[in-house]
This record gives sequence, structure tokens and C-alpha cells, in this order.
Amino acid sequence: QVRLVESGGGSVQAGESLRLTCKISGIDFTVHAAGWYRQPPGRERELVATISRTYKTSYVDSVKGRFTISRDNAENTVYLQMNSLKPEDTGDYCCTTNSPNSGWGQGTQVTVSS
Repeated sequence: QVRLVESGGGSVQAGESLRLTCKISGIDFTVHAAGWYRQPPGRERELVATISRTYKTSYVDSVKGRFTISRDNAENTVYLQMNSLKPEDTGDYCCTTNSPNSGWGQGTQVTVSS
């Protein structure tokens, strides 16, 4: 059974930084891609960043240059470093993988105030 546990969210001021962590278990993480999604209040979930098993990364335009996704295969962990946070980054952040059985974690809340 795949398990994803996110942490690292919080309430910050605009311009500050947060680092999100997603701990993954139950799959061979080394052969899977992973991604971070967010769901802003009252809106649908959107893809924020992905990282392939070969460490290739991609980002939604709104976070390019501010967010960095990374992975540590030895720790089965995916990170999202978020710098220069803006109020529009507010949302519930969760991670997933491209494993067919991945599902979603419980998420971690990020609130950015102006």
C-alpha cells in the first residue's frame, strides 16, 4: 500500500519561504516520477511541479523561478522549496507519484498573507 505523508506547511508573510516534505512508502520510489499539487480555497486542484525518475523537473508558469522540486531516493522523499511566496500561493499542498496505486496524502496547508 502506497503511503504519502506531507509536512512543512504553515502561515507566512509574502516574500518568505517554506520547504515542504513528502515522505513516500510502499513503492519502489526510484522508478517513479513525483509531483506536487495545490488546491487554492474555492478552486480546483492544480499541478505545481513534477520531477521524473531521472531528475528532470517541470513547473507551472506561476511558480517558475521561485519554487524548486527535488528528490532524495535514499530517503524516499520529495521536497518543494518555495521562495518569495505570494498570497496567491495559498492552498492545500499534496504530493503524488505516477505509480498506479499512489493516491494522495493528507496534504499540508500553506497560507501566505500580504
